[in-house]
Amino acid sequence: MTVSLDIDGQCFHFPDDWQVLKYDDSAFHRNQFQSFAGGAKAVDAVSLSPTGECWLIEVKDYRRNRRSKPGSVFAETAGKVRATLAGMATARVRANDLDERVFCDRALHGDSLRVALHLNQPAHASRLFPQVVDPRTALTQFRRELRAVDPHAICCGKGVARPALPWHVA
Repeated sequence: MTVSLDIDGQCFHFPDDWQVLKYDDSAFHRNQFQSFAGGAKAVDAVSLSPTGECWLIEVKDYRRNRRSKPGSVFAETAGKVRATLAGMATARVRANDLDERVFCDRALHGDSLRVALHLNQPAHASRLFPQVVDPRTALTQFRRELRAVDPHAICCGKGVARPALPWHVA
């Protein structure tokens, strides 16, 4: 049995002993933290392994829609990671939902903090759907942005490298 989570139309399957929270859809983020300080973005999901490894997971899919935001997708993700960590630190003491409070407390007291960007982009660039990043340099660029939080951050997905991860995407 696995823990499944739908993120932007993609089904992520985690081992059954993992805890997973769709963080940007959590009651705490939506109702209490999202409007803090002019607005706080968040990563799509936070997962916690039984060994205490906490993963912050952001999903971007540019196969059917172009990127319209200015700036780097990596800088955008780094900002979401920062805001999510601040939100989780607050949620562990202020969340109204006890399950979310306990989850955030466990996640922040874990043994390691990891970040993954699941980036889907067209395998073959076209004028209508250009590649957002060069797959050959994506990992280096992403790690440069996230090095303070996770120097071994992972950028994966369709059209980018596919490292071995503890979950799979269908």
